[in-house]
Amino acid sequence: MIFLRTNTFSQSNDLVSENTKKVRTTQSTYLNPVLKFVRTSMNYGSSNASLADYKQQSRGIQAGLTFQAGLTPDFSLASELYLIMKGGKLKGNNPINGKETSDKLYSLELPILARLHVGKFYANAGPSVSYNLYGNRKMDGVKRDLSFGNLGQDFKSFEGALQVGGGYTFKAKKRMVTLDLRYNHGLTNISNVREIYNRNVMVSMHVYQPWKTNPFAFNKK
Repeated sequence: MIFLRTNTFSQSNDLVSENTKKVRTTQSTYLNPVLKFVRTSMNYGSSNASLADYKQQSRGIQAGLTFQAGLTPDFSLASELYLIMKGGKLKGNNPINGKETSDKLYSLELPILARLHVGKFYANAGPSVSYNLYGNRKMDGVKRDLSFGNLGQDFKSFEGALQVGGGYTFKAKKRMVTLDLRYNHGLTNISNVREIYNRNVMVSMHVYQPWKTNPFAFNKK
């Protein structure tokens, strides 16, 4: 009887331990630097179809801060603030100006994303706003600065977009690693001369350590 009671007590402890492991915790909260590689292109609205064979992507980088506020085991809010290089290229003999053209923009961007977590994977989507700080255009080897602001100038200063994507998070020793893939769909015509919308794909990997205390968790005791 002593043996049976000891064995039963041991099994009960194992079950409690297993149940404890299955308790889901609130998603992590963190604030970390982020560096992303981006491939951007420009969409020319009603002229985009005729330019399909002339368009080329422009490569750039994105650097800034990424923040995630864990709210529940399945949901968090994420935001970033970064400087991004974006733009697009056109081959020579294109229907717009007939010349080889490269536009490059340097913008400050702020997306706010709702993030749904499923195991180690997540999907997110949300709006993004950006402000164009500087830009240049290279046409047939000749480069000039772009102007921003009022009507009649090259480009508008403000831009609105929608970002969608997903990622995968895993643990590496005492830190967490996130791989993120995201698409930015420009909604605002950024040109004062013709239809131009920014479109880009962003790929990143960042390593972070979650905050020890989470002030945003809904299930705090």
